[in-house]
Amino acid sequence: MFTGIDEVDWASLRHAYGSAHDVPVLLRGLASADPAQRETALDEMYGTVHFQGAVYDSTLACVPFLLRLVRDPAVAERSGLVDLLVSIGDGAGAGAVRAGSGVFVELSDDPDACVRRAAAGALVRFLDEPARVLALLRERLAVEPAGRVLLALTEALGLFVRRHPGHAEPALALLAARSRPPYGPEERLAALGQLAGCAPDRVPTDLVRTAVGLLRERSAERARARSAAGAYGGPVSPRAAGGSGDPGGSGGSGGSGGSGACGGAPGVDTLVGRLRRLRPSDEEGARLLRTLHTALGDRSADRTALLAGQLTSPDAADRCNAVWMAAGLVREWRGDHRGTVGLVGRQLDPEEPRLCDAAVSVLDGFGPLAAPAADPLHALVVARPDLWVRPSRRGATRLGGPLQALVRSGDARAVPILAEVLAAPLPPYEAGSVLPCLGPAAAPLVPLLCRRLADLPADAPGTAERAVPLLRALGALGAAEAVPEILRLLHDGPAASRGRLREAAFAVLAALGPAGRSAVPMLRAALHSDQAGAAARALWAVEPDVSAVLPVLVRESVHDDRNHRTQAVGTLALLGGSASAALPVLRRRAADARDEYERAAAAAAVCAVRGCTEETGEVLRTLWTDHPPARRTIAAVLTRLGPAAAPLRDLADTEVAQPRRHTARRGGYGIQDVPEDEELLTLCREILTRT
Repeated sequence: MFTGIDEVDWASLRHAYGSAHDVPVLLRGLASADPAQRETALDEMYGTVHFQGAVYDSTLACVPFLLRLVRDPAVAERSGLVDLLVSIGDGAGAGAVRAGSGVFVELSDDPDACVRRAAAGALVRFLDEPARVLALLRERLAVEPAGRVLLALTEALGLFVRRHPGHAEPALALLAARSRPPYGPEERLAALGQLAGCAPDRVPTDLVRTAVGLLRERSAERARARSAAGAYGGPVSPRAAGGSGDPGGSGGSGGSGGSGACGGAPGVDTLVGRLRRLRPSDEEGARLLRTLHTALGDRSADRTALLAGQLTSPDAADRCNAVWMAAGLVREWRGDHRGTVGLVGRQLDPEEPRLCDAAVSVLDGFGPLAAPAADPLHALVVARPDLWVRPSRRGATRLGGPLQALVRSGDARAVPILAEVLAAPLPPYEAGSVLPCLGPAAAPLVPLLCRRLADLPADAPGTAERAVPLLRALGALGAAEAVPEILRLLHDGPAASRGRLREAAFAVLAALGPAGRSAVPMLRAALHSDQAGAAARALWAVEPDVSAVLPVLVRESVHDDRNHRTQAVGTLALLGGSASAALPVLRRRAADARDEYERAAAAAAVCAVRGCTEETGEVLRTLWTDHPPARRTIAAVLTRLGPAAAPLRDLADTEVAQPRRHTARRGGYGIQDVPEDEELLTLCREILTRT
C-alpha cells in the first residue's frame, strides 16, 4: 500500500498548516488496526490535507495511496476513505481521482456493503464511460441485497441523468420502473425523489399523497422489523428494516467526511466522530425526504402538505426528520407557515428526547414565527425547570433552549419564569439580547434588573461578567431608573474590565436618550477614551451637540478597528444633515471599503446626511443586489429618510414580493436568519408606506 511513500518529498509539499512532512504518518494511520487511530487520522486528513474542501499539492500526492488503501480488504472502514476521495475529486482534484476511477468499478462489487454504497456515486462522478457506468448501475440494482446500497444506487441514477443528459433516457426508465410496485416503499420513495429532481414530468400528479403513503408503509415495515427483533431476538432482514446488509443494519457514507454508521471508534472526540454522532437516528429516511424536498424547491404548498404528512406520522423518527425539513422550508421561503410551526410544536414531547430537542432547536430559530407553538413550548418550560438555564464556559450560564424559544416567540408567559432566572447569582448572558422580543410585556422585569445591578460591588472580580447582561436587558427595556446605578459602575468599576462595562453602559444611555442627562459629564470625558465612538453615540442621544461628537465620529470612522468604524458611520447617519462635514470621508468609505457591510453603511450614511443622490443610490442599489446581508442596514436608513427614499422605493417593492428569504444561503443557517428576514420585510413595508 505504501510503496514509494518515502520517495515523495513531503516536506516540500504544503497543506493547510504549512509543510506536509506529517502526511505519511496520517496515511499510515488510516490503515491502523486501532479504530481510534484510524478516526483521528481521517479527522486530520480533513483538517489539514483537505481543509474545508481545499486541494493542495499534498492532497494530490495522497490520492494514489488512498486509492491503494480502498482496494485492500484488510483496511477497515474503507467507505470513509472513498468519501474522502469523492470530496477531493469534487474539487480541484478531479483529474487525479478520475485517473484511478477503475478502482470504483472494483469496489461496486465489494463484499463490504458500506464500501459498495460509497462507490455508487463515485462511479458516476469519475468514470468517463457513460454506457459502462449505466450498465454497472443496472447490474448492481438487479443483484444488490442491501437496502441502503440500493438507495445509493438509485441516487447514483439521478446523478447520472444530470451528468449525462445525452444518455439519460435508459436511466430515467429505470427510475420510473423503480418508483412503482413491486418495489418496496423505500426504493419507490428514493426513485420518486430522483425523478422529481431531474424529470418532474414523470412523477405522479398526486406526488405528495403518494410520498406520504409510501412513508407510512416504510414506517410500518420498520416497526414490524423492530417488533420481530424484540420478540424473537434473532436477526432481522436488513432490507425489511431499511438496513444495508451489514450485521447491525448500519451502513452509509457520510458526505462530511465520515464513514457514516459503518464502523468508527465510539467516543473518539474528533470532528468525524462528532458528525457521525449527530446524524439522525433514521439517516436513510432523512436522506429520502431531503431529496424530495430539494426537488420540490419553491413549491411551498406541496412541501407544506408533505410536511403535514410527515409530522403526523406515528413513527417518531419520521417526525424528527420532518422537524429538520420544516426548518429548511421556513428558513428559506417566506409565507404562511403557521400550520407547519404548530405541528412542529406538537413534537415537544419529553418522552421522546431526541424529537423534543430537535423541535426546540428549530423553534428557537423561528423567532416570532414560533408563536403558533407557544402553548406546547410554555408547557414544556413549566414542566422542566431544569431546562431553564444551561452551563457555559467559565461558570457562566446561558438560557436553556425551551425558555429561549418561548421568549423569542414573544410570549408574555415567559416573563415570570425569566424573573426567577434573572434572580440567580449569575444571570444568563443572552438575557439582554432576547428581552426585546417580549416588547412592553417585559416591563415588570425592570425593578428586578435594577436591584440586581445595585447589588453588584463595583470593584469585585467578575462584576463585568454579571453586569453586562443586566445592562443590555435594561437598555432593551428603556429603563431610565437604572441611570444612577450605571453611573456608579462607570465611576467605580475595576479598570481591567472597564472597557466592557463602558461599552454596555454607553449603549444603554444611547437607548435611553434624554433620560440619561445626568451622565453627560462622564460621556464628554469619555470622548477621549478607547470607547470614544460609543460615548459619542450616547452623548448625541442624550444631549445632541454636533461640535462635541462630530470630530470624534469622523476620527473613529477611519479607525484601524472595523467595529469602531462601523459604529461611527452608523452614528453619523443618525446625525443626518448635521454631519455634512463628514461627507468626504463617508463617500470614500462608500467607494473604497473592501467590506460590503462597511460600504453599505457608509453609502446609507451619505443618504441620511445629504439625501439619496444618483451616485449614492446606485451604490446602495448594487450592494442591495450583490450583497443581500447588507439589505437591513440599507432599509433601516431608507425608512428614516421617508419620502426622500422614493428613488429606491422599487427595492422595497421587489423585496416584499420575493418568496425566497434574503438570508437563505448555502452552507448552513444562523439562528437569527428568520428574524432578520422578517425584520427586513417589516422595514420594506414601512418604506412603501412612507414613500
